[in-house]
Amino acid sequence: MVVVTLQRKKCIGCNYCVEMAPSQFQMSRKDGKAVLLHSTEKKGFFTIKSSDESILDSCDMASKACPTKIISVRKV
Repeated sequence: MVVVTLQRKKCIGCNYCVEMAPSQFQMSRKDGKAVLLHSTEKKGFFTIKSSDESILDSCDMASKACPTKIISVRKV
């Protein structure tokens, strides 16, 4: 199980997450911030839990590329 979390409020819209993991992230046309696809929101944190471990590497690269460090990826 892979858990990916995004603190969307702190996003600066650099687009690195979309470049690294386009199947999990996209940029909002409304405000230019990242959107974690198929996520649920709780207190400003957007989270997906996936049994597809193939997303681990791309999401981890997105997390490391993020200049504001608002993406966390863990394997549980």
